[in-house]
Amino acid sequence: MDTYTFLGLPLHILLVHAVVVLVPLTALAVVLHGLWPAAARRLGIVTPLAALVVLVLTPITVNAGQALETEVPVTAAVQQHADLGNTLLGWVIPLFIVAVAVWCWTRFAEHALAARMTPTAVLGIRLLIGIAAIVVAVGSVIDVVLIGDAGARAVWGHLGLGG
Repeated sequence: MDTYTFLGLPLHILLVHAVVVLVPLTALAVVLHGLWPAAARRLGIVTPLAALVVLVLTPITVNAGQALETEVPVTAAVQQHADLGNTLLGWVIPLFIVAVAVWCWTRFAEHALAARMTPTAVLGIRLLIGIAAIVVAVGSVIDVVLIGDAGARAVWGHLGLGG
């Protein structure tokens, strides 16, 4: 497990905090970018870049968790956390795709196509983008909460907290 430690701490424990913070923040940025044109202008490239960071960080965190799993007693709670942890990539990939799509639409396509499309068609595309943003944002945040809760129960559940 030497490659998955930093200053003697398991890397998973450090990385998981970044994921827990960045996924909800990125999800919020994607929703704001998709629903609020003024926010989209201000957020700019930050939204897809944040989604890219989350996309890269998630499998690294999962791999570090799998390395840690080999070093701790595997209980039902640890296994549940590991199983749930494997689901996050299925949410952050679409989060990244929607973040890029929203950015491309607001940066390049919306104004160029608006002159050639009816206002209803532009509104329809904006609505579809907004719905996609909400779905992937809510799904990814819920998944992070479920994974984090399972992880906390795996680590602290023996103390009978929050039970």
